[in-house]
Amino acid sequence: MNSVLITGATSGIGKALVSIYTAKGFEVTATGRDLLKLSELKKHHPSIKVLSFDVSQQKQVLDAAEEVSMLDQLILNAGNCEYMETVNPFDSDLFERVIRTNLLSVGYCLEAFMPKLNPHSQIGIVSSSVTYIPFTQSQAYGASKAGLNYLAQSLSIDLASQNIGVSLIQPGFVETPLTDKNTFDMPAKVTAEYAAKAIFKGMQAKALSIKFPTLFINMLRLMSWLPFGLWRKIAISKVKK
Repeated sequence: MNSVLITGATSGIGKALVSIYTAKGFEVTATGRDLLKLSELKKHHPSIKVLSFDVSQQKQVLDAAEEVSMLDQLILNAGNCEYMETVNPFDSDLFERVIRTNLLSVGYCLEAFMPKLNPHSQIGIVSSSVTYIPFTQSQAYGASKAGLNYLAQSLSIDLASQNIGVSLIQPGFVETPLTDKNTFDMPAKVTAEYAAKAIFKGMQAKALSIKFPTLFINMLRLMSWLPFGLWRKIAISKVKK
């Protein structure tokens, strides 16, 4: 039986991933900070194993790894989104918190769980489509996700000789508890179930890149080809409104 460990499994994309991987016959280890939510998840999926730890705390991650058997897939999905209401003064506490939760935590998980990977296994790192173009108030979130992009692509090169694949996952807007807090328009928003199906398909294909929804991603890619000076003027005009 193939096995997978999913971080951030108690809500949103992670929770939907638990459902689809369980349905596909995988041995699933679901992780999260909230013991109550993990217990509820296990009630719906009795076959899964649950582990409670905070991905932003290195020791907790390393201790949890001692309870994990060998894995065929590792999906690093846990993360948070906080926007910077002002950049002057700059909120370095918020910046550090987001970088630690979204970027440093992935390093802790790689240290802990990569030794558990079987030959020909696959790592999935969940970044974001926000990295295509710079958005207002996204300094911390965007920087953390841009770091994940570079990390995933660099890892895919260095792990090739060990027959370990890496998929960079860049969703558009997905209906989750995090995006429910957003007060702006979210074009082409998809359900967490849609996202989980796209990720599962890409992981089985060992795709280097998993991006969805296609039309929205292509629109962002086209916008990213604009000279930065032009995009900056467009963005500033919208902020002034």
